[in-house]
Parts: sequence; structure tokens; C-alpha cells
Amino acid sequence: MHFQSVTFDLDGTLLDTIADLAEACRLMLEEIGEPPRSQAEVHSFVGKGMAVLVERCLTRETAPSAERLELAIDAFKRHYTAVNGKYTTIYPGVLEGLDAWRSGGIKMGIVTNKPALFTEMLIERMGIADFFDVVVSGDTTEFKKPHPEPIRHACHWLGVTPERNLHVGDSINDILAARAAGSAAFCVPYGYNEGQPVDSADCDALVSDLLAAYEHALTFKTS
Repeated sequence: MHFQSVTFDLDGTLLDTIADLAEACRLMLEEIGEPPRSQAEVHSFVGKGMAVLVERCLTRETAPSAERLELAIDAFKRHYTAVNGKYTTIYPGVLEGLDAWRSGGIKMGIVTNKPALFTEMLIERMGIADFFDVVVSGDTTEFKKPHPEPIRHACHWLGVTPERNLHVGDSINDILAARAAGSAAFCVPYGYNEGQPVDSADCDALVSDLLAAYEHALTFKTS
């Protein structure tokens, strides 16, 4: 195989976390006296990290003040800590795919925009932490995806060059981060994409699940 490592997005790629996120948003908005958001709205807000999610929940005609946003983020942190993993499910094909990658001797990592406090707790609760050699969260590096730094950071710790790493995600943020880092990008068609579904023309391969990603990677050739 061309690849020596693979990095995965978390929310919307490995785990379906939207019910937890929507519940935390509901409780946060209720606490600070803001109108509720539907789960579909929260779904479209996910992608650029916690602070952006909260800001999007609060933004109606105008964006919230810095003080209002800080208050809301504090409330969200408390509520999400309580529900993180409560309603989350593992997407079909994920465990089979992770087993295949591990059996193939490929180093594995997570690169997510979710803060480390929530990331580490969640993957432990879902029983998948032991698969990964490195976890890069939204506050591990100075920048989040779509900036390339998180993927480059993961590659550094995995001991591989970005060109020999494959990144698998669900959104344009993953594609842009991978391309800028110098990694190939595979995408799954499910997940959270900020209302912009990925197309096969946007990435190196559009795959149905993680097992399909592994199988396609076996014959993948760089241009």
C-alpha cells in the first residue's frame, strides 16, 4: 500500500454525535434565554469547532456580542460534558474498517476540530481509543481544519510524511486541510458537511464507509 498512515475526522466520520450536540445546544440556549434550534439546524452548524457551533446557534439577524458568546460557550461546555457520548453511535462499517487498517499495519490517528476535553472522553466512552496512535483535537495546535497544521502535526507524531498519509473525512474542511498538508483525501457521503455535500470530484475518492476506504486504499495510486 502507498499509505503508511491514515487520519480520520471524528464527528460525522467515525461517530454520529449529532444527538449529543443538539441536546447540549438545547440546554445551553434554554439556560441563557435564547430560542431553540432544531437538530437539523445544529447538524448544519457542525464543522468548524465548538466556538463556531455555539456562535451559529446564537446568530439570528446579528452575531452575538463577545460577552454573550463567552457566556454561551461556558454553558455549552458544562452541558456537553454531561451528555457527551450519551446518545452517540458508531457509524456502520467503522469498526470493521478500523480493524482492517490495524490488521494492515497502518498507523492511525484522529484529527478533529472538537476540543481535547471532549474528544478524549468520547473515544474512551465509545471504546475506540485503543485504535489510535495519535489524537489531534481542535485545541492541540494553533489552527483547526481546514488549516493543514493539524494533519501535519499528526503526521509528525506518527513519523510519516504527509504525502504517505491518507485523511478520511466528511466535509470540505477535511479535503482542504488534507490537500494543503500534502495528503490524499477520501470522503464518506454521510456525516456533517455544513450543508455542502462532498462530491467525488472534490476528493481523491468518495467511499461508502471506512472498510471501503481501506479496500480502495490498497490499489490507490498517486498522480
